Amino acid sequence: MRKSLTGVLSLAVLIGTVGATGASAGAATAAEPAATRSSGTAVGGEASTEDIKDRILAIPGMSLIEEKPSPSSQLRSSRGGPTSGYRYFVLDYTQPVDHRRPSKGTFQQRLTLLHKDVSRPTVFFTSGYNVSTNPSRSEPTQIVDGNQVSLEYRFFTPSRPAPADWSKLDIWQAASDQHRVFTALKKIYDRKWLATGGSKGGMTATYFERFYPKDMDGVVAYVAPNDVNDKEDSAYDRFFRTVGTEECRDKLAGVQREALIRRAPLQKKYKEQAAANGWTFNTVGSLDRAYEATVMDYVWAFWQYSLVADCVDIPADAKKATDDDIWNSVDAISGFSAYVDQGLERYTPYYYQAGTQLGSPDIKQPWLGKLSRYGYQPPRTFVPRSIPMTFDRGAMRDIDRWVKRNARRMMYVNGENDPWSAEPFRLGRGARDSAVYTVPGGNHGAKVSGLPEAQRAKATADILRWAGVAPAAVEDDPAKAKPLAKFDTRLDQRNGEVERDEATLRP
Repeated sequence: MRKSLTGVLSLAVLIGTVGATGASAGAATAAEPAATRSSGTAVGGEASTEDIKDRILAIPGMSLIEEKPSPSSQLRSSRGGPTSGYRYFVLDYTQPVDHRRPSKGTFQQRLTLLHKDVSRPTVFFTSGYNVSTNPSRSEPTQIVDGNQVSLEYRFFTPSRPAPADWSKLDIWQAASDQHRVFTALKKIYDRKWLATGGSKGGMTATYFERFYPKDMDGVVAYVAPNDVNDKEDSAYDRFFRTVGTEECRDKLAGVQREALIRRAPLQKKYKEQAAANGWTFNTVGSLDRAYEATVMDYVWAFWQYSLVADCVDIPADAKKATDDDIWNSVDAISGFSAYVDQGLERYTPYYYQAGTQLGSPDIKQPWLGKLSRYGYQPPRTFVPRSIPMTFDRGAMRDIDRWVKRNARRMMYVNGENDPWSAEPFRLGRGARDSAVYTVPGGNHGAKVSGLPEAQRAKATADILRWAGVAPAAVEDDPAKAKPLAKFDTRLDQRNGEVERDEATLRP
């Protein structure tokens, strides 16, 4: 239900540590190959006969989990002719648990590589959570027709050190993970690099840029919240007073109220569901707390994942609705499995970061009166008590200050109706060649493709320029900018689509 920072690093020691530990971790440890300037061509200009997989696995600490088929062999580029297709690798990379003290142990971090051609730019994607092992392209990857590296965030399983020292889960350590992956792969993919991600992934791309501003050639961050002051959340309250239409807001409030009024009969159903599914409530402490946390998420979750047009599916008169109607609506939008132990376990790293660095929203919801027993429960509620947590109030202030003063080639894309966009990143007078856009009516799936035409063209032109692949016609006239690769339903998400998880109120 909620949102994470830190310092600087010595690379020479790190590379040596990973090289020394890679063999025991089952990683390839052969010498790294020479970088290439184009597909199949070495630096000296001689043709390279080395397969890209062999070159990747020659990186010390890199090991192959599997190479999977990619559904891209028939894709055609808007530049004309068939593309060379993609190859898709699922990999592990040996990382230090603590980048400040790399001799103190390592862990295996999961990543994937959607390889197109070493002569193309590369997009570094992070979700801020687990990495999907199914091939897909982020929007910037489609725009620049490039390669994509996707990295799992540290401490999300299986990328978790054992034993887990949770004090080593912070945004600087995670940025340092990215820096090492980039440094290793840049020797092969030596063209321009862009960082991107949505929500917590957009936050992650921002933090990476803050701590390692010389790595990337541009950043495209989608719907990334910026909770500068964790104690001050009035922006969210203002958002919920005006979002969408009054009719839709009233319908949502009515269902939420009824869910709390009918707590007894609906909790009976919840108890039955828990017994049938083996759900437990040890982390939150009780079924009642889990039930209320789910109901309190209802309005937020609707606007995060849905559009005004979806209000037609909300019970029109909640007072006259059946218990099943209320249950089904809340379950469909918030998900009653979100705050059981089995639903929370996967997201422990997120709640830990929300309660130690990122901050978390706390909204008032006055339409509920005194029906709530616990209010918005803090991240500490959703993390096992065996894991200590202390909040760093300066972490997000540092990030916010740095972006305003130092942003270079950074783009933020927000959704007008997305709650997480209520506290967005803003650019200051020190920003250069950067922009903030808002998709009209957009939710948590807002993309460049959903912007008004002139803004869409300008944003696309900037991404192409930052990646070093803007056609001459676009350099002369940004209004002509279009993605270099055509949209493909097997690899790309359409504008407004959101990858939905059961635990809803998370960036």
